[in-house]
Amino acid sequence: MAHSDEGGRMTVVEHLTELRRRLVISLIAVAVGAVFCFIVSEHIISFFVEYYRDAVENEKRTLIFLGPLDAFATRLKIATYGGIVLAFPVWLFQLWRFITPGLHRNEKKYAIPFVLSSIVLFALGGFVALLTLPKALDFLLNIGGSDLRPELTADKFLGLISLMIVAFGLAFEFPVVLLFLLLAHVITTRQLRNWRRTSIVVIVAFAAIITPSQDPYSLFFMAVPMYAFYEMVIVIGRILKR
Repeated sequence: MAHSDEGGRMTVVEHLTELRRRLVISLIAVAVGAVFCFIVSEHIISFFVEYYRDAVENEKRTLIFLGPLDAFATRLKIATYGGIVLAFPVWLFQLWRFITPGLHRNEKKYAIPFVLSSIVLFALGGFVALLTLPKALDFLLNIGGSDLRPELTADKFLGLISLMIVAFGLAFEFPVVLLFLLLAHVITTRQLRNWRRTSIVVIVAFAAIITPSQDPYSLFFMAVPMYAFYEMVIVIGRILKR
């Protein structure tokens, strides 16, 4: 345990030591999750390949790889992204524990709702990404016209899907971030109401940048929920003030 000074506050060195400890725990959780995902990566790949086959309307088509190490590298990539996703509750909890000492006692009671809601929202974001994927693939594979025939490599296709799941998961954490800023008195519900028009532009721009596929369907299905979350936070913030 880190010792605090006479004022009850942690020194800079103690903060850095605590941060390092939280990072190490988070990285260990990611590594454990990555090992598990590497073991079951063939099943994960088979699941994602079905989206490709549905997009090209060919049950026999599959992904290809061009180099002798590409297949192994693809499994490592799947394992890495999978480890990050599986370890999400752990490193989210570590982040909260690192922030908690700076909060008041009545604000610390939101720890469990914060972690649980973040997990649910991240999972919801990943689910929406998979719902959006068929439309996104249809757009991307056919935008070049009938003269271009897709022959996708495994690393690029699976990397795209993994990034979409992570991107949507992180984007759906938007309301948690806003609520935390409200609880920390960094922003107010009045400011959020005044920023409505600006927030629409910022949210659309953010969705356009963070969406890996860069297709209009993914942008729409990310931006609309994010703005709905924005309005929801305003309502929740006003309720918490009562």
